Amino acid sequence: MYDEKENGKEDIQEEPVQSEIDDSESTPVEFEITTYPADYTLQVYYEKWKSDEIIIPTFQRKFVWKPSQASRLIESFMLGLPIPQIFIYTDKEQKLLIIDGQQRLKSIFYFFEGLFGEADKSGKRKVFNLDSINEKSKWFNKTFNDFTDADKRKLNNSVLRAIIIKQLDPNDDTSVYHIFERLNTGGTLLKNQEVRNCVYSGKLNGLLLKLNTYPAWRKILGKPKEDSSQKDVELILRYISLFHQKEKEKENYKKPMKDFLSSFMKKNRNPSDKFIEDEENRFKKTCDLIIAQLGEKPFNPRGTLNVSFFDSVFVAFAKHFDKYPDDIKARYDNLKSNADFNKYTTSSTTDVEVVKNRLKIAAATLFGEKDETAKN
Repeated sequence: MYDEKENGKEDIQEEPVQSEIDDSESTPVEFEITTYPADYTLQVYYEKWKSDEIIIPTFQRKFVWKPSQASRLIESFMLGLPIPQIFIYTDKEQKLLIIDGQQRLKSIFYFFEGLFGEADKSGKRKVFNLDSINEKSKWFNKTFNDFTDADKRKLNNSVLRAIIIKQLDPNDDTSVYHIFERLNTGGTLLKNQEVRNCVYSGKLNGLLLKLNTYPAWRKILGKPKEDSSQKDVELILRYISLFHQKEKEKENYKKPMKDFLSSFMKKNRNPSDKFIEDEENRFKKTCDLIIAQLGEKPFNPRGTLNVSFFDSVFVAFAKHFDKYPDDIKARYDNLKSNADFNKYTTSSTTDVEVVKNRLKIAAATLFGEKDETAKN
């Protein structure tokens, strides 16, 4: 049995983000999903991968298997031993997203290529030969090119069963997150934004990754190093999603928060160049203003970054970065001591009324905004 989960420690933030109750389990979403088995040969997998039909998730956790693990996998195919099935999600573009099995598949692809793993800083890769199996094996120390024609055919025609998953209703790909969560029960669980980074890769995702490196933003977080689980990237997505929620009635916030964020990212996967330019400009100017007026780590009232506190204040600042009162710092101090505001930022839930009220109070206290539906 091959355990492909990475067991390394998660990159802990210097100033951890306060956990938040999303209530997603208490408000389950129903899906209509079809699943069926597919017995592809290894050669078919390899051809699909080379033609970009198969997408290996681009998570922070890259290929982590050691040569010994990959070698034993190849030997198992040659010996005819059973290999655990993999799980593949078919998206709306008919691309095949590997939900569970990327370590096995990459090991196979690398062996066909003859080179192990990704290139190092100098651009070099290690030759992939089976040097970790029993020395008495006829395949010991051999690369794929060293195999006899018969052995090459045997490996090419070996079958790895896949369970193909396709969502029928609702007509989106939101179920992929729940599937990921339930399949990844060992090692370190995949985080929501890591999944979005794969499923909704595009211009918006590229913008989020770029904004996450902005120096003023890193000072707001109080952490120069980017988070490996992309919690910091998710904060930016959270702000942008809430900032735009009033532009169209159907885009108003609805819980659970993680599905709201996923839906926004899906709808705006590849926005216009103007959208990208406007968002980058607004985000950077908002960060600069917050640092100048509130200082570093302004959203850490109790030592950890309060997510609810953050999204309320950041959205308010983003709507008024070009015109703000001279006493903004005093107003901010008043907001921190506002009993009603604190009630909605310490409840740690993402209920619609809770989110709505804290955004409204922050805008009113900081900038005198009386209507939370004010134009952006």
